[in-house]
Amino acid sequence: MAERQRLIVGITGASGIAYGVKLLELLRALPVETHLVMSRSAEVTLAYETGLKVAEVKALAQVVHANDDLAAPISSGSFRTLGMVVAPCSVKTLAEIATGVTASLLARAADVTLKERRRLVLMLRETPLTTGHIRNMLAVSEMGGIVAPPVPAFYARPASIEALVQQSVGRVLDLFGLEAPGVARWGEDTGKRPRRSGPKAV
Repeated sequence: MAERQRLIVGITGASGIAYGVKLLELLRALPVETHLVMSRSAEVTLAYETGLKVAEVKALAQVVHANDDLAAPISSGSFRTLGMVVAPCSVKTLAEIATGVTASLLARAADVTLKERRRLVLMLRETPLTTGHIRNMLAVSEMGGIVAPPVPAFYARPASIEALVQQSVGRVLDLFGLEAPGVARWGEDTGKRPRRSGPKAV
């Protein structure tokens, strides 16, 4: 029997917790075992931005790990996974990952993902960016991570905030070769290109 695929989902306290929740919801329909770790700040943000309880979010994952449990399976490279998504990712967490600070399980799991040359995707939520933020993004990229801010795809003509969130999360799952519903693809689902008016461009 083939080994079940696993994906680690980290949720930090940055604004945009809907991305992490939607990611967990989409993964429930896929043959992927989800391992969730939330920071304490994420639990606070959840209360500000949604009407969900922490227990409801945790119930979306197959396995939940406490952020202070540095002995959890996801802290070891011998525990095989597809990789990890941090959604949303705060600049604090970005800095910890960029500098190898592993005081929490979330940062440790990200560090392990990088050292094992697995895919790490950070849905960074911050703007404007300081030079320090940009340097940290460069450091993560040089180590093999992917910084993927959830930039809306307006060509999909989203009709709601949920559609915007689903498109961004679906594109992140593309990076792991996972197909999620609700992703509008240019040239496939968005129709033909608009016709030009006037003389043909040369």
